[in-house]
Amino acid sequence: MRSVAESEAPAAFAKVNLQPGEATIALGGAWNLRASVWPKSAKTLHEVESAGGITRIRCVGQDLGMWDSSLLLFLSEIDAWCQSHQVALDLQDLPEGVGSLIALAKVVPEAETKSLGPRHVSFLYQLGTWAIGQAGAFTAAATFIGECVLSIRRIVAGKGKVDWRLFWLTMQESGFQALPIVGLISGLTGLILAFVASVQLRQFGAGIYVANLVAVAMAREMAAIMTGVIMAGRTGAAFAAQIGSMKVSEELDALDTLAISPMDFLVSPRVVALFLMMPLLCLYADLVGVAGGAVVGMGVLHITLVQYWNQTVGSMGLEDIITGVAKSAVFGVIVALTGCQRGMNCQNNAAAVGNAATSAVVLAITWIVASDAIIDVLLDVLKL
Repeated sequence: MRSVAESEAPAAFAKVNLQPGEATIALGGAWNLRASVWPKSAKTLHEVESAGGITRIRCVGQDLGMWDSSLLLFLSEIDAWCQSHQVALDLQDLPEGVGSLIALAKVVPEAETKSLGPRHVSFLYQLGTWAIGQAGAFTAAATFIGECVLSIRRIVAGKGKVDWRLFWLTMQESGFQALPIVGLISGLTGLILAFVASVQLRQFGAGIYVANLVAVAMAREMAAIMTGVIMAGRTGAAFAAQIGSMKVSEELDALDTLAISPMDFLVSPRVVALFLMMPLLCLYADLVGVAGGAVVGMGVLHITLVQYWNQTVGSMGLEDIITGVAKSAVFGVIVALTGCQRGMNCQNNAAAVGNAATSAVVLAITWIVASDAIIDVLLDVLKL
């Protein structure tokens, strides 16, 4: 219910007094957003425009009662009209605080609102926008990689400040603690490869060669790829979320204030740790994948363990193992760089942290598959 003072207060009004070259807007009454009707700026400005030749508008509030943001909204619209028509606006005769509130509202720019309706743009415009965005993303990624290389060089020279506790913690999290999930996925991958191959090969009486297929596929491709994908979803997302949360809480700004490079303190230890641990995880995945294939070989094809082992050793060479291990090291660097880069570029809000983690996983998996194809093509060209 309205108070007695509000109910007895006169309704808001805005009277226009015109003089040569000047218009005076007398404001009075109680300006209240809860009121059903209050003066509109459009009607007032129409009276001012109809006079013509107005170079100055003065607002006075001698009879002004209680007021709230409805008065500020009215005056802001008057101010916007004056700026667009190059007319001076005088608010000095209004109550104290009105002018400062109007000035404060003008300091913060109005947020751009996206239209909810359909917007038809040409295909060339969309293609150009996408190309510009991809060029910017490539430049940012190249810059980040260069900063990481310089950071590692500073650390090797003993000039960088490194959180060695973070380095050993990352080694543990991306090494020993990752063994269960890597072992599970690698074992199932070897089992699936062996089962699919057995369905086809035993039609020709060549079931024994399932061991060859599983050994070479796991050593050269599947162990490294599956380990990289697992670590992208497990560790890369964690890197992005951790660094993104630190940026939201302004911990990165605190490091800059203390003259500590976030690249040296946060990024480089993670990159080096994952670079060292991924080859070990790949070797572990090779063993578990071969064991998974052996389960199918002995259970479905009735191959003895000795036969399966002899076929595996005879088909898998040292170059196959080295190829897979080298790929896994590259994939480890990709996972660490994408996770850290997305975290460092995260916006300062909680939703952006989740988006950074999601984009880090997607980008890492994409580059893992792309880099694997590039490496295979190079090895084929080099006859390795």
